[in-house]
Amino acid sequence: MLAVAIFARYARRTRRDLAYGCISSPPLIALYLNFLVLIVQSFQKVPALKTLAPTQSEPPFVIAQVAALAVFIALGVLAAIRFREVPVGVS
Repeated sequence: MLAVAIFARYARRTRRDLAYGCISSPPLIALYLNFLVLIVQSFQKVPALKTLAPTQSEPPFVIAQVAALAVFIALGVLAAIRFREVPVGVS
């Protein structure tokens, strides 16, 4: 996902109206998916969490996933709002 975003931004010189979606979304989605794996593995391997949700269909597990989704949606919205175009080649 990140390779596609970098290609779209720098090789194709994506316009500003498309750039925030190409730049902020794929890395955020990849990070969210990694975070979901962290949640699942935590509920599988941490004894205290495993007792709360042994089959990973109980409310604590679902609440953790929904809370993570809400945080990442908020981060995505903030990234889109705060995005400012920087000319290619300028640091």
